[in-house]
Amino acid sequence: MIRIDAHQHFWQLTRGDYDWLTADLGVLYRDFLPDQLRPILSKAEISKTVLVQAAATLEESEFMLGLASNTDFIAGVVAWIDMEKPTAVSVLDRLGEHAAFRGVRPMIQDIADPQWMLKPELAPVFKALIERNLTFDALVKVEHLDALSTLLQRYPELKLVIDHGAKPAIATGSNDAWFTAIERLALETGACCKLSGLMTEAGDTPTYQTLLPYMTHLLNCFGAERLMWGSDWPVVNLAGSYGEWLTHSEVFVASLSDAEQSAIWGDTAAGFYSL
Repeated sequence: MIRIDAHQHFWQLTRGDYDWLTADLGVLYRDFLPDQLRPILSKAEISKTVLVQAAATLEESEFMLGLASNTDFIAGVVAWIDMEKPTAVSVLDRLGEHAAFRGVRPMIQDIADPQWMLKPELAPVFKALIERNLTFDALVKVEHLDALSTLLQRYPELKLVIDHGAKPAIATGSNDAWFTAIERLALETGACCKLSGLMTEAGDTPTYQTLLPYMTHLLNCFGAERLMWGSDWPVVNLAGSYGEWLTHSEVFVASLSDAEQSAIWGDTAAGFYSL
């Protein structure tokens, strides 16, 4: 069974474009680069990763593609482009010259307008992603899910994956709207979803029992064939460790069929990202 980590990050503080990354984040406020992740992947028996953007700059996109050129385990890169610029499609094509480039992720959760993704000036980029078989990572919360559903009705062929299960507020437990919206979106669209990021949403000391209802709901809604595992390393360190999230996930999938486990651990990501 191939294991792929479908969502991880690298950053180098001296690059200076991680606006969200401040000293108060403690364990995250330092460099995280391939040599630190390599032994963790080896212990977890994970052979490939998808490297995802962490800054809203083209410079970081190029930084990540450079890392991919020199790192054997990075199978794909999800970068950032300014989707509102008239030159966005040409930038997409320039990044696409790199063999590791797989798609884009705007930082939707940080954009004030929850309807932003529906702006007409973004249409050329969505059409270009479809035409070029590229992917769209949706970094969203529950307040974005209605717009996301509309987007996918507008572009049903768009290869879209929801990051971190749309970040349910597990720590507060006020998630009735999330349960309903996720079920509806999964039913009405072809979106995939990442089984990732949930520990960070569950507070300082998340337990398996705390996470279980959310993991179960995502599996029930999307099915294993539309669910892919990701670590969200190093952000996961805010709430625990790579190993802890891996163990929770292993316990969760243990009762599934071999085919379902293979899908979640690697096959879904490999198909979605054309790895």
